[in-house]
Amino acid sequence: MRIVLVLSLLIVTALCTVGLDDAPAGVAAWGRLAALWSADLLLLQVVLMARIPWIERAYGQDTLARWHRWTGFASFQLLLTHVVLALIAYGMRASDPGMLWAYVAFVALVLVVVTSVRRLRRRMRYESWHLLHLYAYLGVGLALPHMLLLGSDFRSPAARAYWWGLYAVAAGSVLVFRLGLPVLRTLRHRLTVDHVDPEAPGLVSVYLSGRRLDRLPVRAGQFFVWRFLDGKGAMRGNPFSLSGPPRSDALRITVKVVGDGSSRVATLRPGTKVLIEGPYGRMTAATYGGGPVTMLACGVGVTPLLALLWDLPYGNGKATLVYRTRHPHEVAFLNELEWLAEHRGVRLVPLVGPRAEAGSWLPAEYADHDDAEALRLLSPDIAGHDVYVCGPDAWTASVFRAARQVGVPPARLHRERFGW
Repeated sequence: MRIVLVLSLLIVTALCTVGLDDAPAGVAAWGRLAALWSADLLLLQVVLMARIPWIERAYGQDTLARWHRWTGFASFQLLLTHVVLALIAYGMRASDPGMLWAYVAFVALVLVVVTSVRRLRRRMRYESWHLLHLYAYLGVGLALPHMLLLGSDFRSPAARAYWWGLYAVAAGSVLVFRLGLPVLRTLRHRLTVDHVDPEAPGLVSVYLSGRRLDRLPVRAGQFFVWRFLDGKGAMRGNPFSLSGPPRSDALRITVKVVGDGSSRVATLRPGTKVLIEGPYGRMTAATYGGGPVTMLACGVGVTPLLALLWDLPYGNGKATLVYRTRHPHEVAFLNELEWLAEHRGVRLVPLVGPRAEAGSWLPAEYADHDDAEALRLLSPDIAGHDVYVCGPDAWTASVFRAARQVGVPPARLHRERFGW
């Protein structure tokens, strides 16, 4: 994927035939090149997050999201460079018809970038952030008439072929994989809410029924983006992972009740229709190398790991689940975990209580232990295990650091970020 990125920028540079040597033409030319690089990265960014199945399976949503974020900020910095250099070379050129489209596109992209800054994003509800993020498509779409009306980038046959091709791939990917495929699967499987059960304080499970679910290409550990058609806010999608192995007649998700989107889930009525987008995620049995397994979950992060505990073909007594919660009453799926312990020999290690210190994945009970030392103590011989981790980003990162310190190979460390 990085090769594709570099190659695309080289092609854009080669197609940019304006001289860069003499000023003021040189200033204008550099500004134009910055704009073309920005547009190229912006379109590649759209393709990265278009949910193309074979790309998603190859790299995983967490990796694609990092590349999406990097290309997005790089594209915006190049866009700012273009604006500054264009103002130096030409002024505002307010009378040009293409500039109106450029102004609107620029405002839309500024809104997306500002709300993507982590500090601000964390203060927003997921639903609000996701809605604002859709303005990126407006920015991408309005960049095209600006290029057509003011640029010389469509004059040569090679340039026309490249840019029209790239726009077609980006638009086609969104239409087919972000819109068409979810609509097709929704109509084919007709998922509805069967019932909602509480699992623990602030945690509910939604049981869903549908048609021909055995043909839905989903595996334990994956997630969907769900839209429950129950009235206001129905079209706002939320990513929730399966909390049990997919069955031919039913699916189950488990949701922590926070924010508007997830709090609505607790009040869903039987028969509520559901739109689905997915499945996504690589943290499935396909990543399992065989042999012992250690899983580490924090809070609602236990949901995909529980599904994997049911699904993975580990031997009896060859799986360990380290389950981190702040309070004993927050432990969910106790009956299922006890069944797995009794019938499949899963070793359950509850870690309950407030955290030991900032940056540690351990509770206060282990405050006198080093993170890596505690991991080796809780799961002896973990260096030879497949390790699956799910929880908040900071907690997961500290677990990963400890796992690497005790010798777990990177290829046997598995996680999936399905939030925002």
